Amino acid sequence: MSTRSTILARISAALADVPASERPDSVPVPREYRADHAGSNPVSLFVERVADHGASVIHTTEEKAARTIAATLAERGAEAVVVPPGFPDVLLPEGSFKRLGDVPPLSVDALDAAAAVLTTAALGIALTGTVVLDAGQGQGRRALSLLPDYHLCVIRENQIVGDVPEALSRLDPTAPLTFISGPSATSDIELDRVEGVHGPRTLDVIVVAARPAEEPS
Repeated sequence: MSTRSTILARISAALADVPASERPDSVPVPREYRADHAGSNPVSLFVERVADHGASVIHTTEEKAARTIAATLAERGAEAVVVPPGFPDVLLPEGSFKRLGDVPPLSVDALDAAAAVLTTAALGIALTGTVVLDAGQGQGRRALSLLPDYHLCVIRENQIVGDVPEALSRLDPTAPLTFISGPSATSDIELDRVEGVHGPRTLDVIVVAARPAEEPS
């Protein structure tokens, strides 16, 4: 008997007494492990960890968000920016850059030639410094966050969760999820770091505060 046959036989034997009507969620699974290791201030930790990955983090308020986005794009010299369908109008910045829509979908060459992509996010994970996209409104299809060399992502503080278990409980597992932990980078066997191979070379994350920042007294 081959190893494969042996393994399959053992699985069949272990499942022999399971009713045919039973489904994976029919039997509760105890989950007594700690689900959050982020501490009491997940937003602060998120900012710290995103920066650790080599991305820039800019904090702003709802009132200043559009201006912050415009200033960030101008600082990066972005002349042609891809803006996915559903990006909030209130956050759309004014500026001299050319705004590219993705309806109908832009070609690979057009995406590759675009200076930047501007997206929202599904949520952020504080402990790992990760931004998650799920192709929802303002995020677009996966190619948008992979081909342009610069990605500017806007996320609100109330979208930031502490740890991976909570993030997974909020995400749709059938959606095309993209987990982004800093700019794209890889290393060869000699540990020479190369950026921009599997995605954007540069990542900026704008964190929009839940409430307007208090004016200094």
